[in-house]
Order: sequence, then C-alpha cells, then structure tokens
Amino acid sequence: MDFDLNKRWCWYFKKLSEIPHGSRNEKALSDAICRFAEEHHLPYRQDHVYNVIIDKPASPGCESAEPVILQAHIDMVCEKNRDSHHQFETDPLDLYVEDGWLRARGTTLGADDGTGVAYMLAILEDNTLKHPPLECIFTVMEEIGLLGAMELKASDLHGHQYISLDGGGVSETTVSSAGSMIVTIRQKKEMVKCAGKTCQLSVGGLLGGHSANAIHLERGNANIIAGRILKEAQLKGCDIVLSSLSGGMKENAIPREAVFVFQSSNTLEELNEVMRQTIQDITRELSASDPGFRAVLTETEQRETALSKEVSDRLLNYLFLMTHGYLHHSMAIEGLTTASLNLGIITDTGEEIIFTVMVRSDTDSRRRLIAQKLRLLAELTGLEADVPEGYPGWPYAPESRLREYYRRVCGRHGLVLKERCTHGGLECGVIRGLDPEMDIITLGPVAEDIHSPSERLELSSFDKAYQILTELLEDLASANT
Repeated sequence: MDFDLNKRWCWYFKKLSEIPHGSRNEKALSDAICRFAEEHHLPYRQDHVYNVIIDKPASPGCESAEPVILQAHIDMVCEKNRDSHHQFETDPLDLYVEDGWLRARGTTLGADDGTGVAYMLAILEDNTLKHPPLECIFTVMEEIGLLGAMELKASDLHGHQYISLDGGGVSETTVSSAGSMIVTIRQKKEMVKCAGKTCQLSVGGLLGGHSANAIHLERGNANIIAGRILKEAQLKGCDIVLSSLSGGMKENAIPREAVFVFQSSNTLEELNEVMRQTIQDITRELSASDPGFRAVLTETEQRETALSKEVSDRLLNYLFLMTHGYLHHSMAIEGLTTASLNLGIITDTGEEIIFTVMVRSDTDSRRRLIAQKLRLLAELTGLEADVPEGYPGWPYAPESRLREYYRRVCGRHGLVLKERCTHGGLECGVIRGLDPEMDIITLGPVAEDIHSPSERLELSSFDKAYQILTELLEDLASANT
C-alpha cells in the first residue's frame, strides 16, 4: 500500500507533517488552517489559544439535515530516539512507508491526531461530497490535558451530533472514556558543598507507551525504577545524596529513560555490588514486559555541590513510597482499566525539582481520591503538591442514533461495528460536558505504538476510514431531507 498524494487526505497529512505542531507549538499549523479556510471561502474563527472552528454549509438539497460536528486535535506528542537529531520545534517530520505502514524516521508520526485533521481538510475542500451542515473543530493542546477543548464554550457548538476523529480501528468506536488530572509534586532545591565522588545512574531500554492504553501492561517506569534502585541502596547502608534527576518527556507517556546524578562516599565497586541485586530483581520482574531493561552506574565529572541530605531524602522517599502504574480494572467491562497514575516527567528547573503525575479514572470520586493520596504523601515527606480539578469522563450511553448509522455503514462493507471503552482521556468528555445531550461516536484509522518513536499508521485503514466517514456523512445528510 502506497502513500498516494493524489488522495487529498494523504496530501494534507503530508503537508501538516511539514509544519511543527507539538503541544503548545501549534500556532503555525493553526494559522495555516485559517489560511485554508480563507482560500476556500469558508467562515472560520480562531480563539485565543489557537483552536480553529470552520463551518461548511450543507451540500445542495441537504440544508434541512441535522448539523454534524467533526473534531480532531492538531497537536502531537513529540518523542524521539536518543540518537535522533530531529528538532520538533523547527524540523518537518521525515515520513517513509514500510510494509504498508507510514512511519516517521526516529520520531513519533503524529497520526494521533493528524489523520483526523487531514480528513476534515479533505472534506472541507471537496464540494462533490453529499453532507449535512458541518462544523469542523480543530483543537490544540489535547496531548497535555485536553487544554484546547477546555477553552470551548457551549455557544461554540451548533449541533448535537459529534464525530470525534481521534478514534481508531475503522469499524471500532469508543463509547466512554476516563477523566484525568495532572498532579505536580514540587521541591525547592537546596544546594550544599559536597566531598563525595559524583556518580550517574542511567535507566533505559524500556518500551514505554501511552499511559492510558499501555498502562495495564505494567511496563517499567524509568523514573520509579531509578528512584527504587538508589533508595534500596541507601536502605542497605550506601551513602546516596542526589545532585540532579530527570526522566521522561511527556506526562501521558510511560517514561523510557531516566538519569539520576548523585554523590557518594562509597566506591564505585561498592555501589555496583549493592545495586546489582536490585537491578537483577527488576530485570526478572520486567522480563516479559520490558526485556530490554538496563540500568548502568558510572562515575562522572565531579560536581562541587549536591542537594542537601534532607531534600535528597524527601525526593527518594516520595519516589519509593508513591503508588504508581495500573491500579484498578472494571468488574463490569472485561479488560477496561478504571484507575491508574503515571509519573511521566521529572524536571530539574534549576530552582526546583518537579514530579509530573497523570491520574486517570472513570469516576471523578476515585480520581480525586488518588490525587488526595498523592497530596497527603507529599505533605508527609515534606514536599508540596498542586492538585487541579482536571477534566470529566464520558459515560456510556446505551442508545445512540449516530452509532446506529455508523453500524449500518460498516455493515455495507462487511464489517461489524465494535464498541470499546478507553482508559484514555478524550475531548469527547469535555465536549459532552458542554452539551450532555450530545450524541457521540469516534472514528479513525489504525495506528499503533502512538506516543513513541515506533508509531505507525496502517495506510489501507487510512483510506478505508475516510471512505466510511464520507459515506456516513452522506447517510446523515439524507436522513432528514
């Protein structure tokens, strides 16, 4: 299967991949979408965070059909391999096709959710399609907490039928999603002079993945693992005082790598001997989930200062004691994770150390409970915690007219529509919060290993999902005409 640029959805995906559009860096792409609307004489509005909404009138004869909202987010997760020199702020993605899958060399692809953006642009351009009145919403900052969608207002929505193009599977549709919040744990740095040697613990070789759809696989978290190795060494009598620590790149990606620098009066041989057992234990624990796990201890360039012993111990204690990863599963829906948390990023700003934790749950009460436990642990260990309100989930609706139309289109193609729930946070929840009567489906092609440099898009499904989407719009246009 080729990536055929004669197909407008492919052409638009290629064009948007040439414009950097990581979270908080979407202005250039947002402006390009506005120019597209102007060139095609379509009414649009761009808000203060760079969300864009484009309206397209119904095709001739379909003016009385109920309006349909199409929506996708324009930002992407920016992850790359350690040996990649790609600069997400300035460089276009390097796309290539391999065995029928579209990939980006050494980086994430942005199929999440560039495919939905490309679909909307292709539909807005094509005046041969039959469709109801359309409202196309391009949101920003989805990958860092649905922040763009949370800026939308009920008055922005001009219909009660909503197709999220952030789905995947062609004949699969999501029917509910989890709510989420990002908890930050903070500690101001207190640096003191030190006399011990400077060592570095590097953790890597982990598979990582999306902190929602891969969390149940219980893959190793590099931040937690690095903290465990050093704390267990400390409990066995080693002198461990942190100088700096960092790990992970995104709050919603399970961190694959972490680097902790510390001071110690022990020799490198003594430290290696003590840490060897913990590393062997972790290797066995992760043998099925992360067979490539590695942890390497080296002596590095001497530093004159380290964190105070008190601050270092606070940080190590928190890392060692905090609950993390997969927590609960549904007793009603097989295979559905209902609660988790992910220490996605450890940041050293120079002034403070920040732990960024994403908490997810299908119920607001459980989400708040987990966050309050993180807050209390921070208080008990001497750290500070910021706990925001977060965003709501999307509860399952047993009856859906839109879902039944989708089911019929799938049937014409010999496909059986599958319903699934997700532990991920979706903009569907935010938008439904603005209109509780909103009828919602998700639709999209197959993409695998999203939020990692192994991300790939199945090209055959990219074509098929577009065909099904346009047929669905045609059926909806004919429903009330």
